[in-house]
Amino acid sequence: MSEQPRLYLFDDQTARDWAPFTSTRPAGELLYGALKIRERSERVVGAPCEGHLCGTRLAGFDESGAPPAIEERGLPDEGLRIFLSSRAVLEFQALSDLPSPARLTVDGAVVGWVVADGAPPPPESWLLHPGEAPAEGALVELEGEVLARPWHLMSGNEQRLVLDIATLWAADAGSAPPGVHRLGDGVVSLGAGAEIEPGVHLDTRAGPIRLEEGVRVLGPARLTGPLYVGAHSVVLGGRVGVSSIGPVCKVHGEITDSVILGYVNKAHDGHLGHAVLGRWVNLGAFTTNSNLKNNYGTVRVWTPEGDVDTGLVKVGCFVGDHVKTGIGTPINTGTVLGAGSNVFGGVMPPTAVPPFSWGAGAELTDYRLDRFLEVAERAMARRDVNLTPGMRGILERAWVSAHGQTTG
Repeated sequence: MSEQPRLYLFDDQTARDWAPFTSTRPAGELLYGALKIRERSERVVGAPCEGHLCGTRLAGFDESGAPPAIEERGLPDEGLRIFLSSRAVLEFQALSDLPSPARLTVDGAVVGWVVADGAPPPPESWLLHPGEAPAEGALVELEGEVLARPWHLMSGNEQRLVLDIATLWAADAGSAPPGVHRLGDGVVSLGAGAEIEPGVHLDTRAGPIRLEEGVRVLGPARLTGPLYVGAHSVVLGGRVGVSSIGPVCKVHGEITDSVILGYVNKAHDGHLGHAVLGRWVNLGAFTTNSNLKNNYGTVRVWTPEGDVDTGLVKVGCFVGDHVKTGIGTPINTGTVLGAGSNVFGGVMPPTAVPPFSWGAGAELTDYRLDRFLEVAERAMARRDVNLTPGMRGILERAWVSAHGQTTG
């Protein structure tokens, strides 16, 4: 490619059904390993993503640091353009001299197209169902994987972390600060201003640890690699490991094999295992999830198409954006908590909680839209983030989609 391409990520129909996450954000803005899927694509392509193509439901998406959601009819015809599936996780590779037009595949599955200057963009039907698009243009096979279900963000995360940290941050931080204990000879990588207090154990025997800019780890705590902690997050103590934790989080207690997107508050004791959490989640003290059935069988998870056997023995919970739990909330194996839900009362909620639900146990009602937005705005302001009109509109449409009315 002699010119820098214009990159666009699209959510196909499968990605749009990734409950409970893609009702409020593009799939490309989900964390996997040490990068969001979109950030990984940008590194591989060598160009910033100009927009997410995910239909009108996410129109107005303008999260800070992320490209906007744009409609297909607004796509330009100018320049060399790459349209890439948001479910495609590409290995770090040089994408030079790509032919155009071209079909891009991973393991034989179509994940996108290269479109020449002046040619029309792919029609919406291709973006929704890329595998059904006609075989036009050169065929280019890329190295990577295609995520099929939301739980693959969790099940593949450990190996992805090992590869990411080894590629992006190979340099070790050197000797540990006084009073900090290191086990193993894996990499410990620290961003600018990262602080580790005395009384912290860093266990790298199974994988490396990366703490981004401004991360603080308070003692006593045990961090187990592979582990990634995003910028300005705080580990308040406990056992944290084999996880990806996004920016501006507060975490404490026992966390393992989980993906936490960002701006999450889990500041108290409680177990979180084999889970995926969206943004702006607040877990009350002693909220604990099960990640293993008593019969040690594989776990079934609710999806919009019906319950699906994950084929995995350890599966925790899937928690959408802006979910809140009360003190002592137990969460069953494979539970899906829809975006905007507020569950409390120390009672286990159902394994499929509809978006914007309110209540204890199975006694759930609709969370009033005005009250939900008031709480969301207040919670975001505590982290100096505004609820923009665009993001407010997305939450309102998600509420209407769940409940079919605009007030109540």
